[in-house]
Amino acid sequence: MRLHYQKMGQGVPMVIVHGLYGSSDNWLTVGRRLAEHFELWLIDQRNHGKSPHAPRHDYQAMTDDLLEFLDEHRLQKVVLLGHSMGGKTAMFFAARFPERVSHLLVADIAPISYVEVHALGTRSNPHGHIMDTMLAVDFSQVRSRAEVDEQLARGIPSRQIRQFLQKSVGRDDEGRFGWLLNIAALRQNLENILDGMDQSNFERGRGITGFSVLFLRGGASDYVLDEHLPAIATIFPYAEVRTLPGLGHWLHAEDPEVFTQEVLDFLSELL
Repeated sequence: MRLHYQKMGQGVPMVIVHGLYGSSDNWLTVGRRLAEHFELWLIDQRNHGKSPHAPRHDYQAMTDDLLEFLDEHRLQKVVLLGHSMGGKTAMFFAARFPERVSHLLVADIAPISYVEVHALGTRSNPHGHIMDTMLAVDFSQVRSRAEVDEQLARGIPSRQIRQFLQKSVGRDDEGRFGWLLNIAALRQNLENILDGMDQSNFERGRGITGFSVLFLRGGASDYVLDEHLPAIATIFPYAEVRTLPGLGHWLHAEDPEVFTQEVLDFLSELL
């Protein structure tokens, strides 16, 4: 699958992989700062942004997409940064193709399965409920983004979440509103999205050690808890884990300056 992307900057190549409901546009603020030091590639994952839609949505497919992207653009080895679902994509990719990764940065996600939790961001809004609310929006009755928000508010009380979701509302060639996301496919594949890495594959000294790894977690987020740290240590034995106090799951959007500085500090040897 040929992914849509945005490119900026020069230098060592870095690829940023967004999270669920996101797109490359969500990373432009951080991207412009990082592009002062790196050749930056911001991708839209399948079923998101301007990339193609497909019925399949799992980490095998998403890592295949990423490999195809690197090969298409002749990127032999990259700094790989992923957030949330994109962090999972980055981890699965690094496990399959470690020779293509020079540094791995994972933003606010652990390599565990979240199927039982079924609520990555807020306990009161499990993703199945969020997606069902999005699918229930009747765009035939929508004349403005405010009306999209009114329909979303029936099932999603958080204004912050609704505002984030509305970044994926677009217009077709006839000016009608609709989702840019393939919500139907995402809903069908929700358990695949919540899936984690099999820790047993990395036990007894089989962890990934070929490159530097940094996990950044929000101090106010419940995605990467202390109880998840052993899983990180098993799969990535020498990984650093840094906590950004007061920040939630969308830590790169909540404080772009702090987030970007943490990334640059970790990659200082490349600057």
